[in-house]
Formats: sequence, structure tokens, C-alpha cells
Amino acid sequence: MSRRRITLRQLETFAAVARLGSFSRAAEALHLTQPAVSIQIRQLAETVGMPLFDQAGRALRLSAAGEELLATTRRLDDVWNRFESAIDELRGLKRGKLRVALVTTAKYFLPRMLGAFCKRYPDISIELEIANRDRVVERLRNNEDDLYVMSYPPDDLDIVVHPFLDNEMVVLAPRGHWAAGRQVSLAELGEEPFLLREPGSGSRRAIDDFARQSGVKLRVRLALGSNEALLELAGTGMGLAVISRHALGERLDGEGLVILDVEGFPLHRPWNLVHLRQKVLPVPARAFLDEMLAASSGTLPEQV
Repeated sequence: MSRRRITLRQLETFAAVARLGSFSRAAEALHLTQPAVSIQIRQLAETVGMPLFDQAGRALRLSAAGEELLATTRRLDDVWNRFESAIDELRGLKRGKLRVALVTTAKYFLPRMLGAFCKRYPDISIELEIANRDRVVERLRNNEDDLYVMSYPPDDLDIVVHPFLDNEMVVLAPRGHWAAGRQVSLAELGEEPFLLREPGSGSRRAIDDFARQSGVKLRVRLALGSNEALLELAGTGMGLAVISRHALGERLDGEGLVILDVEGFPLHRPWNLVHLRQKVLPVPARAFLDEMLAASSGTLPEQV
């Protein structure tokens, strides 16, 4: 196999097809015709000497050779980003692309931070991916982005973790609930039904850990993947909700809810900026990371 026959454009096209799972969607994203995409993928497969995709009905899946090539393409992308960053630094510029993936609850505050960052550096473009924690960890594992925002980073990856913002989790109840206006323990709420985020999410892990440490078994009536649904259902009296204060916004009064004074609450867990240890951060990512850490210096409370 001759590397000279493989072009960066072919690799970019291949990565787009792998990401989008479709020749037509990749063609649209790259502003190419579908035949042009097909030709590039066919030429790339001929150079590799093995098929890069398997067709299963309408689904397009990577072959074993395609998986290897995609991992190599991502590593090459990191190397190229390092080259671009070096050139930008020589020029004294802050430009390029910043790719960030964040868990769903972080969508309530991180876009504002990114917006302020973009105003300072208008030549930097942003790619933002919002997903549940499992999907964000998968993207981290596959090195699909520059930085990742989550409360609980995975412990099975070689990563660098930068705490940068406090994440307060509070207990919500309908206005008029018997515990409103008084301090109660989690044990006193042990018979109350709870509405929690889905297993695997950061807020669910935080409340499960605290309940275990307190020796309390919560009655989980419903587990949901949406903070909005938790707020609406808690307002109907279906149960008590544990939610990040960032997800409340101005909705507390609108949903007819109050924050209960529960011993040990609010739970404090940091929001973290995470990246693979081997990741070569481009200039925009390093600039954003530095700004977030500088802004948070000395503002994170001790965890309880």
C-alpha cells in the first residue's frame, strides 16, 4: 500500500461518511456530489486493499479495516492540529476550531461561556456536541473532540481532569410540601417518592453516593433523561426531584417548586474540563481551557 496515493481530502471524506453513516449526508456536509464522495471512498479502499464499510440493509457500518483507518485518521488530525497550532503561535494568532462535547446539564451554562469566548476571539469557530454522559464518554474514548465537560469523568481512561465550576445539586418539592420551610434529613424523606436522572448520569451518581453514605435507600419512582421533565413532574407533586441548580434558571417559581433545606445539601460536585492525556490541544482549546481555569481560580468549594 502506497501512502502517496492517499490524500488528506480522501481521509476527510472517509471520516465524514463514518461520522454521518451516509454517503449522501457526507456529500451535503462537504459540499460535494454523492458520486464524488463514492469515488473518493472507492479509491481509498482500493489503496488500502480492503473494504472500509459493510452494508447491512440501509445501514452503513465500518469494517474492521475501516475502524483501524478511522482511528489513524483521528491521530493524523491531532498531528495536523498541532502543526496548525504551532503556526498560529508563531503568528501570535488565536484562530482555528474548538471542538467541545458536554453532558446535557452543562448546556445551561457552557454555551454562554463559549459565546463570551467567541466575542474575544471571533476567528475561532466552535463545534458543540450535547449528549448524555455515556455518549460523551464514548466520544472521549474515540478522541472525537478537543475538550469534554462532565461532573464524573471515567476512571478507565488515561485523561487529564480540570475542575473549573461548582455544580450544586438541590432537592425540589412542590410549594406547600410538608418539608418546605424546615430543615430535614434525607432519612426523614426516605418514604417520599423521588424523581431522578437516569442511571449513569452525573447527578444520579451524586445522589446515589450521598444516599449510600447516609444509609438511606431512596424510593425512586421515576428515572428520566431530561431535566425539563423532572421539573414539570416535580411541580405536579409526583415526587421530589434532585437536580443541578444550573438546570433551574428562572423556572423555580414558574413550576410552583421550592428548594428543600435538606441536611448535607446542596451537594457540591465540580464541573470538569477533560481531555485525553495524549491529546495535543490546538491553540483555541488551550486558550479556552486557560480562560476557564483562570476564571474559576479559588472559587470551587470543598466537596462534602
